[in-house]
Amino acid sequence: MRMFDRYLHTVITEGAMEAQRHGSATVEAHHLLLAVAAQEGTAPRRVLASAGLDHRTVLAALDREFDHSLSTVGVSLASLGLPAPSTALRRPPTMGATGRLALDRGFASVSRKKDLRPGHVLLGILRAEVGTVPRALALAGVDRADLLARVQTVIENEDLG
Repeated sequence: MRMFDRYLHTVITEGAMEAQRHGSATVEAHHLLLAVAAQEGTAPRRVLASAGLDHRTVLAALDREFDHSLSTVGVSLASLGLPAPSTALRRPPTMGATGRLALDRGFASVSRKKDLRPGHVLLGILRAEVGTVPRALALAGVDRADLLARVQTVIENEDLG
């Protein structure tokens, strides 16, 4: 199995675990971002870290985005008193629409599968113009264009192994 295939398998598996921890039946782009941020020793994680993002800060940004989205429609999460999400799903989470689109965007950035690198997964996640991930990054004060440029630079300089 190629290095990229192992990386992709790990990110998807970890993304499914993130989805399950959050009570989601689907793996979405933000679950994949959390999984990427958790992959020690990888170029995508280093790029995120260079922008001040690790698993904990990505999770905090996603929580802030959720609270902000609720407040936009006049709902306060604190006032709801909701229980923690159930992690006892009947089935393992399946790939959701935003997760699939993120991977498709990353894969579409190369002409041949053998040219895929771990950075392409992060590139696909970050290229979303709308949705949870761009809103969370904006609320966290992250310059998404700069982060995309950093990912692209890393991809261009990554070993083709």
